[in-house]
Amino acid sequence: MNFLRVVLAAVGAFIAYFLLGGLAFALLPLRAEFLKYPAVYRSQQGQMSHMPAGMAAMFLSILALAVIYAMLYQGGASLAEGVRTGALFGALIGVYSVGSFVVHNYVNLNIGLKLTLEQAAAYFAEWTVAGLVIGVIYRPTAGH
Repeated sequence: MNFLRVVLAAVGAFIAYFLLGGLAFALLPLRAEFLKYPAVYRSQQGQMSHMPAGMAAMFLSILALAVIYAMLYQGGASLAEGVRTGALFGALIGVYSVGSFVVHNYVNLNIGLKLTLEQAAAYFAEWTVAGLVIGVIYRPTAGH
């Protein structure tokens, strides 16, 4: 396993995850949907004050995924193989996050189905792209 590539893959996926998430949650109707549940979600100011801890936790989570990807990776060093395996890995992580986080929250929190479906789409897309970035960046060098 190439640890430098794992860290670079994690950094790239972290950036992609937050860029896509920023677009999905700030620009799309998803933001307005969160505002309907002020008793459940923090205000924007409250969220921003907790953002450093959230970003650190997300980086560690993405780093863990990059390590898992590197440990399981059996493909070649081509860009196409990195895209294919990374996108599949990301989509599987997306399915996992929707089932273990989004739907779990729908069951436990007093939120609506519309917010749940929008979150499911956003998180699935974010994790698919993050996995794709991990796959593109991690690709092992030829012969390794």
